[in-house]
Amino acid sequence: MSAVGEFRYSHPSISLRWAGATHPGMRRAVNEDSVFASFPVFVVADGMGGHAAGDVASTLAVEAFRSLRGRALADVAHVERALERAFDSMHEHARSAQLGGSTLSGAVLVDVGGIAHWLILNIGDSRTYLYEHGELRQVTIDHSVVQELVETGSLRSGDARTHPHRNVITRALGAGQRQSVDIWLRPAERGQRMLVCSDGLSGEVEDAEMADILRDVAAPAAAAALLLRRALDAGAPDNVSVVVVDVDAVELADEDLFDTHAQTLDDTIPTGLGR
Repeated sequence: MSAVGEFRYSHPSISLRWAGATHPGMRRAVNEDSVFASFPVFVVADGMGGHAAGDVASTLAVEAFRSLRGRALADVAHVERALERAFDSMHEHARSAQLGGSTLSGAVLVDVGGIAHWLILNIGDSRTYLYEHGELRQVTIDHSVVQELVETGSLRSGDARTHPHRNVITRALGAGQRQSVDIWLRPAERGQRMLVCSDGLSGEVEDAEMADILRDVAAPAAAAALLLRRALDAGAPDNVSVVVVDVDAVELADEDLFDTHAQTLDDTIPTGLGR
C-alpha cells in the first residue's frame, strides 16, 4: 500500500487536516490510480488502458496540478491552466505511446473575493463527497453508462453497482476528443469533511457505510485507512484510492459566499476551459 500520512496546514483564511491512501486492490498487480493531496489541491485519478498505460495517464492527470501546491489559495485561472496541462500532456504522450485515458475528481481551494471556496471538479466516475451537518452527499455526478441509465429511469440506482457496464465511462481525460469537466463552487466551512475516491472504494463500500466511518472516526488518517480496509475486505477487484480532508477553521464573510450547482467549466466560468 502507498499511503499519504496525515498533514495539517493553517492559512490566514482556513485551517485543514488531510490524509490519503492508495492500494492496487486484491486482484490487480499494478496500481493505475494516482493521488495528489497537498494544499490547496486534493485530487484522485483512475487511469485506463491497462498496466503502464493507465498508470502513466493517471500520473499525468494529477501531476498537472503540482504547480498549484504552496502556501496560497489558488484562483480559477490556476485551475484552468492545470487542466489544460493535463489535456496537453496526455495528448503529447499519446503521440509516442499507447496511452489510456484517466478520470479526475477532487477539489482545489480557490480565492473568491478573499474567501476560501472549494472548486470541486470531475470527469469520469471517480467521486467527490462532502460530509457536513451529519449527512454525506455525493457532489459529483458520474460520467458513466449506468449513471445515464439511472437518470433515464432505465436502471434503479441500487442496481448500478452490479450492472455489467458499471465500469464503462462516458467522459475522461485523454480519451480522444477533449471533453468537458464539470465543476461546483462551494464555500469552505468549518466542520466540513471532504472525501475524494476512485470507484475502487465507491463500487465496493455503500455510501451509508462510508458515512458511518466519516461520522465516527475523527482523525483523517484513521478514517482514510478504515475506508481503504473496508474496500479490501469487500474483495477490491479494482485499485482503491481515498483522500479525506477536514476543515478545522475558516474565516467567512457571509455576504461574499458564492455557491453553484453542477456546471461544466465552460458553462460556469468564461475562460474556455473544457471546450
